[in-house]
Amino acid sequence: QVQLVESGGGLVQPGGSLRLSCVTSGVIFSVRPMAWYRQGPGKQRELVAGISSGGTTNYVNSVKGRFTISRDNAKNTVYLQMNSLKPEDTAVYYCYVGPLPPSYYGNRSTYWGQGTQVTVSL
Repeated sequence: QVQLVESGGGLVQPGGSLRLSCVTSGVIFSVRPMAWYRQGPGKQRELVAGISSGGTTNYVNSVKGRFTISRDNAKNTVYLQMNSLKPEDTAVYYCYVGPLPPSYYGNRSTYWGQGTQVTVSL
């Protein structure tokens, strides 16, 4: 059974920091790409940051230089360090487990976490 448990969201003032964590189980974590998405009020879900199995990262332009995605394969966990937070970063943040690479045999389904609320406000 696949489980994704997110934590670290909350209320923070502009300029503050938060660190989101997503602990996974039931998947071969080390070979899958991982990502964080977010969905703000009245907005579509968007990709915030992604990290390949090899550690290559990519970010949406609006968070470059402020957010850092990382992974700890020993702990089956992906992180999102968010610094210099702005009110426009307010959203529900979702952890995403990408597909198993073609060279591996097994379940190729992708998975979403339940989401964690991040609110940036005075």
